[in-house]
Amino acid sequence: MLFPFYRTRFQISTKIPEWNSVCGAGISGCLFTHKLSPSALKENTMCVVSRFALSGLVLLCFLGNLCVADDVTATAATVADARLIPEKFDRANNAWMLTSSALVLMMTAPGLALFYSGLVRKKNVLGVMMQCFFLMGILSIVWALWGYSLAFAPDALGGFIGGTDYLFLKGVIPTWDSATGTATVPMLEANGITRSVHMVYQMMFFIITPALICGAYAERMKFSTMVVFTILWATFVYCPIAHWVWSDTGWLNAFFLPSDTNKGAAFPSYDFAGGTVVHISSGFSALICALLLGKRLGHGQEPMPPHNLTYTCIGAALLWVGWFGFNAGSALESNALAANAFVATHLAAAAGTVSWAGMEWIQRGKPSILGACSGAVAGLVCITPASGSVNPISGIVLGLAAGAVCYLACNLKSKYGYDDALDAFGVHGVGGTLGALLTGIFATAAVVPDKKVAVGLLEGNPGQMVNQAVGAGAAIAIAVIGTLIILKVLDAAMGLRVTQQEELQGLDVSQHGEEGYIFL
Repeated sequence: MLFPFYRTRFQISTKIPEWNSVCGAGISGCLFTHKLSPSALKENTMCVVSRFALSGLVLLCFLGNLCVADDVTATAATVADARLIPEKFDRANNAWMLTSSALVLMMTAPGLALFYSGLVRKKNVLGVMMQCFFLMGILSIVWALWGYSLAFAPDALGGFIGGTDYLFLKGVIPTWDSATGTATVPMLEANGITRSVHMVYQMMFFIITPALICGAYAERMKFSTMVVFTILWATFVYCPIAHWVWSDTGWLNAFFLPSDTNKGAAFPSYDFAGGTVVHISSGFSALICALLLGKRLGHGQEPMPPHNLTYTCIGAALLWVGWFGFNAGSALESNALAANAFVATHLAAAAGTVSWAGMEWIQRGKPSILGACSGAVAGLVCITPASGSVNPISGIVLGLAAGAVCYLACNLKSKYGYDDALDAFGVHGVGGTLGALLTGIFATAAVVPDKKVAVGLLEGNPGQMVNQAVGAGAAIAIAVIGTLIILKVLDAAMGLRVTQQEELQGLDVSQHGEEGYIFL
């Protein structure tokens, strides 16, 4: 702090000619003090002393800076402790991925919890919040114990799922070798992040995906059954799809480059951030849940409007912000690909907002806040698989398409009579499938790294549409079959729905013994 203060004072002093001239005269005149009066002699002496004092201060600051530089050099020369800075550790990438992990967790709670809870009736507001919040807890443990290994460990069962290499976070968290006195911190070396950072980032996807299904069985599923269903679904549906799409040797992983030992994915399908893994899987599973559980009591005979669209709007805004970590974070680095995904994500959400609200405006004469929020989420869902392979202008096209198509899809439930309470299928199932297919059209080598040939249909690669369709179809198949089997087993063992009396009372009181609103 001394050196900047000195510079400020010195700069001011040099702008005062009188001061400089007097001091200059004082310095030269100090040799001829006999020619000066006592008062002038005193003034010159003080000026000379001030100048020498300032010069000394500059010298001290200069020497201090040299010492600090020497300390920094010495510190840098010291071998870093591997527990703090492992080999090939990239500070920027780790910081970005930790931030992205927090953003994606925020999407589940408070984001999704508020979005969904505002759409139900007030007697079920805590029930929805509890579902989202409890899943944050139980699924985090499941992911750490076996989920991450089943999704990202080397192939098992012919590549259907991951093996046991990372069970209980073996090979993921730091270990200590007492014999050699050294610590080992597992790294994802290609990205310069620790394996534990990759694990916790992917954990947030594992949490939010089953939580999305809650929108289909809202207001009528037993909490105990919901917990068991979610654990089984996450293990036997989510983990295999994640392994197919995102593991190093997944048969759908378009970002896996061929090598001497592996010819690459059989059907390289672009799913940068979870169009198939997250949205198609949860959306089609939600449809099966809605069909098997049946309609809510009174559905179609009495109005069931959202009880608090303020919550829904706040939740949608949090989802929008959190989605930057969801999509841009999927680059696993702080790089240009992450920047492209960030911009494309935002523009798709903006276009979805305008598109859905515009459809309402045309058909009903008024745009609604619910429509704008739903459109934003639809745009975000649609851009999710494409954010790492299309440019931002294409993101606008995807957002516009998603807003219109998902708006029409959500109106189908009244026509066909199924009760997808919060439009999990209409937005995530339909929007995710639309995004997967449109990715095959708009994907470009200008965005996808390590590609020197046509990538999407518009660049002259129609075969990519086949790959995208195969990826979407595989996710739909395992989601539908897996969900159907799990629900049938649980229905026989535990029952799926609360009793009629409990449903009329509301899940807040019947399942949790609490009320969301108490007016005294």
